[in-house]
Amino acid sequence: QVQLVESGGGLVQAGGSLRLSCAASGRTFSSYGMGWFRQAPGKEREVVATINRSGDSTNYVDSVKGRFTISRDNVKNTVYLQMNSLKPEDTAVYYCAARLPASQYDYWGQGTQVTVSS
Repeated sequence: QVQLVESGGGLVQAGGSLRLSCAASGRTFSSYGMGWFRQAPGKEREVVATINRSGDSTNYVDSVKGRFTISRDNVKNTVYLQMNSLKPEDTAVYYCAARLPASQYDYWGQGTQVTVSS
């Protein structure tokens, strides 16, 4: 089992940047594919970005392509989400999640709030 703790959220003006971190503890971090998700008020949770176990394959939802970058450090047991050119519509609670191969995202952090003001 893995435990996940997000940090780095906050209030930023449109056009600004934030970097979210998700620190993992427990079983071997490099065994898990990782993802960042977000949920805005009144909306369903959506996947923002995913990264494979080795970090050499990433995917992004269209709305953040070119602005967000997911990365991981398997020595520090941490996954990051660098968010640039933030827009008010990026406002949401951001969650990191972990999954083992051929499994669903079974492990979730508590979430961190990101608010982008116009």
